[in-house]
Amino acid sequence: MEEPMSLALVTGGAGGIGAAVVKRLAEAGHEVVFTHVGQTKEAAELVADLQHVGATLRAVESDANCERATKDLFASISPTILVHCAGVKEDGPIWRQEVEACDKVVGVNLRGAWLQARAAAPIMRAAGWGRIVLIGSINGTRGKFGQTTYAASKAGLKGLAASLARELGPKGTTVNVIEPGWIETPMTADIPEQFRNAAIAETVNGRLGHPEDIAHTVAYLVSEGAGHVTGNVLRVDGGQGI
Repeated sequence: MEEPMSLALVTGGAGGIGAAVVKRLAEAGHEVVFTHVGQTKEAAELVADLQHVGATLRAVESDANCERATKDLFASISPTILVHCAGVKEDGPIWRQEVEACDKVVGVNLRGAWLQARAAAPIMRAAGWGRIVLIGSINGTRGKFGQTTYAASKAGLKGLAASLARELGPKGTTVNVIEPGWIETPMTADIPEQFRNAAIAETVNGRLGHPEDIAHTVAYLVSEGAGHVTGNVLRVDGGQGI
């Protein structure tokens, strides 16, 4: 059966993993709307770079953690694919962290995912088909020193996805989490070299991940071929979390 070409919403799509996901979905023929916060230049460059694929592509400045912004966004689009890539981190041991850091990280990473899914659910239920992919982290499962807020927010995505899978499955929507290991993105670029080398040593294939590794996995999970895959957590980490 020919796979349906759908409108895909990618949050946090202007850079890193999000940009790779936008590119992969656009190349697959989907119409793509992607959001960003304050990355106007990067978003414009991404749209320009993808003109050659002939896809319908639009960038929108919208905060995933803002209920009003989410309502405004969904007033103009009806996506049947949602990929929540928007994410932030505020690292440091818990005794040095402020409550504001927790609110920010949990807000964008987890509450933001919930807000987008809540807005998308009626659209997917009405269509009788949908795909939701939430970008987590292996640290959401294994934990990490200095990442209580980040790890907790990413761990929460697993419960969110499992519950959404039960709620939306009867109407043809699948919901899954991808847990990347260390991915070479701007978010990881400023981490000291010794930690980067330690991460490489943890992998079984001797390299860190690339945004494209995640994008290809997203493309599979939103395909018809993954129609019986739901409520799952799929690690894409080169064995780092073994």
